[in-house]
Amino acid sequence: MRLDAKMPGGPLEKKWDKHRFELKLVNPANKRKFNIIVVGTGLAGGSAAATLAELGYNVKNFCIQDSPRRAHSIAAQGGINAAKNYTNEGDSIWRLFYDTVKGGDFRAREANVYRLAQVSNNIIDQCVAQGVPFARDYGGLLANRSFGGAQVSRTFYARGQTGQQLLLGAYSSLSRQIAAGKVEMFPRREMLDLVVINGQARGIVVRNLITGEIENHEAHAVVLCTGGYGNVFFLSTNAMASNVTAAYRAYKRGAFFANPCFTQIHPTCIPVHGDYQSKLTLMSESLRNDGRVWVPKKPGDKRPPHQIPESERDYYLENKYPSFGNLVPRDVASRNAKEQCDMGKGAGETGLAVYLDFEDAIKRDGKDVIEKKYGNLFQMYEKITDQNPYETPMMIFPAVHYTMGGLWVDYNLMSTVDGLFVLGEANFSDHGANRLGASALMQGLADGYFVIPYTIGGYLTGTSLPDVGTDHPAFRDAAGQARSRINKLLSVKGKRTVDDFHRELGLIMWDHCGMGRNDEGLRKAKKMIQELRGEFWENVLVPGSDGDFNQSLERAGRVADFLEFSELMIRDALDRRESCGGHFNEAFQTEENEAMRDDENFCHVAAWEYAGDDKEPEFHKEPLVFENVELTQRSYK
Repeated sequence: MRLDAKMPGGPLEKKWDKHRFELKLVNPANKRKFNIIVVGTGLAGGSAAATLAELGYNVKNFCIQDSPRRAHSIAAQGGINAAKNYTNEGDSIWRLFYDTVKGGDFRAREANVYRLAQVSNNIIDQCVAQGVPFARDYGGLLANRSFGGAQVSRTFYARGQTGQQLLLGAYSSLSRQIAAGKVEMFPRREMLDLVVINGQARGIVVRNLITGEIENHEAHAVVLCTGGYGNVFFLSTNAMASNVTAAYRAYKRGAFFANPCFTQIHPTCIPVHGDYQSKLTLMSESLRNDGRVWVPKKPGDKRPPHQIPESERDYYLENKYPSFGNLVPRDVASRNAKEQCDMGKGAGETGLAVYLDFEDAIKRDGKDVIEKKYGNLFQMYEKITDQNPYETPMMIFPAVHYTMGGLWVDYNLMSTVDGLFVLGEANFSDHGANRLGASALMQGLADGYFVIPYTIGGYLTGTSLPDVGTDHPAFRDAAGQARSRINKLLSVKGKRTVDDFHRELGLIMWDHCGMGRNDEGLRKAKKMIQELRGEFWENVLVPGSDGDFNQSLERAGRVADFLEFSELMIRDALDRRESCGGHFNEAFQTEENEAMRDDENFCHVAAWEYAGDDKEPEFHKEPLVFENVELTQRSYK
């Protein structure tokens, strides 16, 4: 199958405007004839549902939480990028575009990334109009700060709560449409399957997490905004409920999965502190504006940080990357932290941490200034670690945070299943092999507010969509398969808990498909996962029943999908014979230990097609063409 990205022609800066003009329109009076399902209420899902309803479509919106406000977008801390150039540092749409392509190690489509940069400014205007309380300078103008991979300050922020404030903005718009009767909200629902009829996505099967009831819902199009799959590693900064199930079900129904091995390790997280820890906590990348990263120069030096003099400290990022210093991209910062710890220079009892020190910033600007910028983050750190970061350096270590891989989509954000659109982190489209900080919020809101309202109309008005109801055999079949899977999980009655299996899977993935990868480890991981999956279906313990609130059953279904999906990640990592961004195969690195790409053979998107249970997925390739950016070895020195 040839992958058609439906890329518009013409100059890069005019592609989106040209494409919007050429898309077929839906008459305002006809919009009320179409029903659209939006799965997810984070920044992508919430903004999409609110905007589509505002346009006149009838929207059904589903979320796994008890309220749309609890979507994982609420956890984003640092900020959102836009090319406003308020700081007069020479920023522009083109510079934001270039920084994002380069930050992704040249593994994203030019046209998608340029569109993202184009609409970034509109996002800020939209959010200000909603009342999002962005930080402002003394004169009342919107303030900016720097993030990794950029040499200009273009990140808008609301202290360390930017995701929460942006989500409340989207939620206010969504609530207005719920009150107007244009959005029907379905909280505490988990999508278990996608219903495809005549090659078109026409509905979903969900489970009511309170009553256990299986429900069918039909629509003319389905929009997936279900986030990433970082919890395949068990320990991550993701919310505990974040999972791959919705995307993986779509994959099994014909949607190709693109670049699944592209996962992001965030360099500034609170280190693991125990064997029974269930998740990790992010410390915003914004802290690297003022915090300095260092380790002792001498391996094995276990003195407290205040006893290590300046002459015996190694500020390794500042020394190695003088142009960007502590604000190198996340993949670069993470690998360097791992390298220092592997050399025996790590901090703390485990040696798996580096210091993030604010002593110089506090001396320079004063404690009050630092508290205004990062007060809630410092408070969070002290609450978790019982250490005061105003007085002693933070200890940080890389952790799984985001996934650049996702369901393959074209320029219209439609998957290989007609009528299935995928937005935000759930798709692969904008970040290549490594996402720059403060770009996730930008993409989610760009997709929901400014892209899908145009492109979904082009699909609806240009496609024959016969009426179907939930009495269609495809709905009965999908619901039956969901019930059968639930009954199978409950009937095993083994002796190992779901979390025990998940923890073991996460350790396999972290050790062999994490920050550093090699062929031997990946092949070993594939075999270990297959054995673990076999044991899961013979020995998993899922207490309770399917007819009530049962979190063990919820987790069992998600872990069962992770046990299959993880093998796809391994396959993709083995197949990509290069290092790029977050995919670092140790066999492919420069003399300076940087990721070494193979543009001649691997300048493409790897899209995988489900071929059936116990069968190898089929590989498809979308070549990446760079007409406006020169492919070079990334350098942040």
